Amino acid sequence: MQIIEVTGYAVRSAVITMKRRETPMEFVIFPMLHVASPSFYAEVRRRLAACDIVVIEGVRGKSAALSALTLAYRFTPRRRRNGLQEQRQELLIPEDAQIVNPDVTAAEAVSDLKSLPRWQYLLLIAVAPVMGLVFALRGPSAFLDEDLEVEDLPSTLRAEMLADDPVHYALTDRRDKLLLDALSDIHTERGGEAIRVAVVYGAGHVPAVVTGLGQRHGYRPREAEWLTVLIPA
Repeated sequence: MQIIEVTGYAVRSAVITMKRRETPMEFVIFPMLHVASPSFYAEVRRRLAACDIVVIEGVRGKSAALSALTLAYRFTPRRRRNGLQEQRQELLIPEDAQIVNPDVTAAEAVSDLKSLPRWQYLLLIAVAPVMGLVFALRGPSAFLDEDLEVEDLPSTLRAEMLADDPVHYALTDRRDKLLLDALSDIHTERGGEAIRVAVVYGAGHVPAVVTGLGQRHGYRPREAEWLTVLIPA
């Protein structure tokens, strides 16, 4: 089962609903890309209005190093002809939504990145602006690449390779644990209620969420629906 599907004409994201027989609460997973069409973010916002709790990604605080890394997706929407937007909370979160933000602070994120070999850390910082320019010039076609595809089955060779990647580990490991701990707390406190809990995180975090909710509490994917992230002009 794929989380992000890349074809020759579009990129799609699978909204996954996870349930367990013993309790009525549902987790609705929204795999996100940080750059997408305005219609994608509008559709996610519409669906979030039907959820009782929104657990959302977002590093707290600021850092020059993190700003450099995010240039890779902040450049692309600046060219109007690309027809894309950068993901921002005001585009997604309905008014009066109950928000939970279990993400790391900027200082923690930078600390994890600096655990990489120094050459690798400096290379990341140097390459990000270049990648941003490439994405901006190529437009939506830059995202129509099979390398963007993400699967939710961590036993696949692709996921095993990612797990051994030190960059992937530094960028996601601590954040995945914090996210799963927050979801576990919600399950413990409100699992007996018939509520919908939205998880709005980058697609790269979703395999850990799907696996963790299953291993910790017995939640399983029961429904999935594709949303179109972007279509090239």
